[in-house]
Amino acid sequence: MTAKAKPITPEDAIDPSKALVPSVQKVNEVRVKAGFWPKIGRVAARIPFANQAVSVYYAARDPETPMAAKGIMLGALAYFVMPIDAIPDVLAGIGFTDDAAVITAVIATLGANIRKRHREAAEKALDRLRDS
Repeated sequence: MTAKAKPITPEDAIDPSKALVPSVQKVNEVRVKAGFWPKIGRVAARIPFANQAVSVYYAARDPETPMAAKGIMLGALAYFVMPIDAIPDVLAGIGFTDDAAVITAVIATLGANIRKRHREAAEKALDRLRDS
């Protein structure tokens, strides 16, 4: 980062208009890499969209997924892992509704990039998490 570079805020990281800015995409990639599995491991049993979130994760990590789709997927996953969001995850019953809406919107928009192999890998990963 240069001396004149503006730091990337959490709002930048989840702003769809900035999802494809290389610096924002890199920050999102780092956030997702560090935070996705720990968070999904903690909450998978409590959220009905765990399979979809993990499918998006595998699609975002796939070299065959187009860069534009990856950028948007990483933005959605960064929103999921960030502790600060529109509805705090600690609120019982409603805490993950915003996360579910973001993941659902990504799937509705970019679902063609989420292949059968991503869904199968997600199912296997969640089975391993549940068995451990």
